[in-house]
Amino acid sequence: ELNTEWLISGKGDMINTSEATIPTISSIMNVKLVGQYAQAGYLCGYNDPEYMDSLPTIPFAVDSEHKGNYICFEVKGDSMDDGSKHSYEQGDIVLCREVNQEYWKSRLHYNDWNAFVIVHQTDGILIKQIISHNVEKGFITIHSFNDLYPDREIDLREIKAIYNVVKTQKNR
Repeated sequence: ELNTEWLISGKGDMINTSEATIPTISSIMNVKLVGQYAQAGYLCGYNDPEYMDSLPTIPFAVDSEHKGNYICFEVKGDSMDDGSKHSYEQGDIVLCREVNQEYWKSRLHYNDWNAFVIVHQTDGILIKQIISHNVEKGFITIHSFNDLYPDREIDLREIKAIYNVVKTQKNR
């Protein structure tokens, strides 16, 4: 969005206002939101249509219509906050698309996505990076951006759902 001429010479406007550089929003998705205080209930109710209907929805601006099962989660904790612009901070809202369980049996495309939301049956709702997937043994290795949290392996049989993070609304 910055004007190249302004960057080089200081002339002109700092922000390039040509239509080609302004992102367009083609639609708004109304997506169910699992907030921080609803996360414990989500573990039990994610397969219950009545519970899902009770969740609030929030509008999410997207550049195109999306296919698939989408849901938003509010980020809780600091495990994915390393201070970089790619961090996920407490209170951010992440728009996620469900990764169908049939894809868990072949190598997940974890390099295509910066982060995933993992619904774990005992650890709750985790936002992590997946750094490896052992298809034969049925394990994934998860990674936190914050160095205080070590990498760890999770058995896929302990996971109820996996979502790839598609977009983020920052809590600023």
